[in-house]
Amino acid sequence: MAAEHVPGGVRASWLVVDAETAEVLRRHEERHRFRSASLVKPLIALDHLRRGGEPSAADRALLEPMLRSSDDDAASELWDRGGRERIVHRTVAEIGLTGTEPPRDPDMWGYVVLTAADVVLSLRHLRTAGAAGEFVLEQLRHFTRHGTDGFDQSFGLPASGADVDALKQGWSGFGLGPNEEPAEPAAERRAIPDERIDLERPAMHTSGLVRRGDRLLVVAVCTLHPAGTGWDTAAGTITELVRSILD
Repeated sequence: MAAEHVPGGVRASWLVVDAETAEVLRRHEERHRFRSASLVKPLIALDHLRRGGEPSAADRALLEPMLRSSDDDAASELWDRGGRERIVHRTVAEIGLTGTEPPRDPDMWGYVVLTAADVVLSLRHLRTAGAAGEFVLEQLRHFTRHGTDGFDQSFGLPASGADVDALKQGWSGFGLGPNEEPAEPAAERRAIPDERIDLERPAMHTSGLVRRGDRLLVVAVCTLHPAGTGWDTAAGTITELVRSILD
C-alpha cells in the first residue's frame, strides 16, 4: 500500500516480514515512534517468565488475561513486580530492539516508546525464545474478541480476513471501555511531556503472526488518529489499512 493512501489526519507505519527468512514484504516508516499502549504486554510477559521460569497458577492468573484479553490490571501488577523501566531495559538488551525506550512516567507502561519494526522483531524473537516465548505465543493464539475493558479488539488483522495465528492489539486515548467505571473520586492525570511520542491523539495498533499459503508472516501496523476519533471509525480505518497492506 502506498503512503498516499493513508487517510488524511492519520499517522501510520507498518512492517510485514517473512517469519522464517526475515524478508521484508511491506514497509512504511517502520521506525516512527509511537506510544505502545498494550503492545508492550508481550515484553512484560517475556521478562516475567525469563526471571521466574515455569509460570505458577498465580502467574497464569495474570499472564493469560493480560495476553489474551489485554487486561490492564494484570499488566500493572506485573509491571510493578518487574521493576517498571528495568523490564524495558532487559528486553531491549535480550532482543536487540533499537527504537524501544521506557516511558518518561514510570507508572505508565502504555507510554513505553516503540516502533513497528521493534514489534515485528519482538514477535520473531518469541518464536526462538524457548519455553518462555512459546508460552507467550500460545496465549496470543487464544486471543479473545473483547478485551477485559469491553472494547472489541477484533479490529485490524482479524477483521481483515487474514488467517491470524497469533494476535496482540493495542489502543489508547478512546476513554473508558464498556466494562469500566470512572475511579472515585474522579481525578485528572497530567501526562508527563514526552518529545519522543504523541501522547494526545488516539492510538490503535494491530500486530501478530499471519499465515499466507505456506508462509508465516509477522505483521505490525501502528496508527494515530485525529483528536476525537471514535472507536468504530479508528477500527474501520486500521482494518482497511491492513487489507490494503496484505493485498
